[in-house]
Amino acid sequence: MRNYDLTPLYRNSVGFDRMFDLLENIGKVEAGGGYPPYNIERLDEDQYRITLAVAGFSEADLDIEVHENALKISGARPDGDAARTFLHQGIAGRSFERRFQLADHVKIVEASLENGLLNVDLRREIPEAKKPRRVSINAGPEASLKVVDDKSAA
Repeated sequence: MRNYDLTPLYRNSVGFDRMFDLLENIGKVEAGGGYPPYNIERLDEDQYRITLAVAGFSEADLDIEVHENALKISGARPDGDAARTFLHQGIAGRSFERRFQLADHVKIVEASLENGLLNVDLRREIPEAKKPRRVSINAGPEASLKVVDDKSAA
């Protein structure tokens, strides 16, 4: 695995700490390996879905938590299989924890459990203050800029 030195970027930029931390953590392997398997799909320009295969887990066994821009999905199974004797156990039922970094302004819209798949729907909702605005240019000796799309200028 390669290690990259991001020190020159830290010296020449301000406010990008979170992005640099993400770049440094890309190569690190999550604890727990690949369990449970998951998909991330883009449904629309501003809509996404994370789908986790959680066969054998009920809604009560699963927990979804969002803190700042981090989404944590965890599952804990009760100890009820001690009385059962398996000849072959191919369906994993161990506890898990998956973490996802969310971009700014990405919010959870809905979470649903259907046919052993946990679907978490996400949407990017950019605040009005962050959206681009058009500015008209007025000509003349007393020319000034006038914001066209800003509601407060009307």
